[in-house]
Amino acid sequence: MSQVSVSTPFNIYLEFEIAPFTRRMLAWLIDTTLLMLYARGMKFFLDQVVYGSKEVSIGVDVVLVSLPMLLYHFIMETISQGQSLGKKLMGIRVISIEGGEPRLGQYLMRWLFRLWEWPMFFGYLAMGSYWFLVQVVLTGVCGLVVVVIVAVSSKSQRLGDLAAGTTVVDLRYKYSLADTLFMEITTDNYVVKYPEVMRLSDRDINAIRSVIAYTQKNNKYETAHRVAGKVKEVLNIQTDLEVLDFLEKLLSDYNYLATKDKA
Repeated sequence: MSQVSVSTPFNIYLEFEIAPFTRRMLAWLIDTTLLMLYARGMKFFLDQVVYGSKEVSIGVDVVLVSLPMLLYHFIMETISQGQSLGKKLMGIRVISIEGGEPRLGQYLMRWLFRLWEWPMFFGYLAMGSYWFLVQVVLTGVCGLVVVVIVAVSSKSQRLGDLAAGTTVVDLRYKYSLADTLFMEITTDNYVVKYPEVMRLSDRDINAIRSVIAYTQKNNKYETAHRVAGKVKEVLNIQTDLEVLDFLEKLLSDYNYLATKDKA
């Protein structure tokens, strides 16, 4: 399976598995099915409840049916850390090639390149089933171009990914840049060893957490040693702790101090 390397804040590269094309397609099919069910249900509701001229009916359709369908991927990926409902079910997500969660502008760029899907979403405005079928066929033909681009791209990127600097990765592995930063420290007499850790950002801590998970899973310590060395240099820390013990102590100190500050 192909891999992609993303850079952490410490200029350390973590490798993620590229999401298999079949799972990306299944995620898209799930999302599309959900959108079709939403559109059918909403159209039925509108037909039963909304009365008025044809122009008013079309306007309501645009606002309550087509626009939510059109904006679905952009909104879901933005608020759900790169995952639509289909991606959640398939265990895949969007990440930035630069490392971590994509910026809002990157999500927007990915969404803008979904132009090939737009005919299908607005096909619901057609009065007859024939024209809707034409819209679906047109969307399918355009989709074949997307499939070809994903297949030939070295990182399985569609045009939107190439423009936004993103890709879709597999989350079946334990390490992830989206892991929760905070963990509960239950010891009442907890002793902080490295208060300097508060000089690091949440993104720095998230990278350290990812490196720990990666090292524990793969039993490869090269990346952990490089990250620990960089942290010691940045924070001017000297310690005799083993590399994982040191990084885990940093996480514990950070979580304890951050929780204490919010209390």
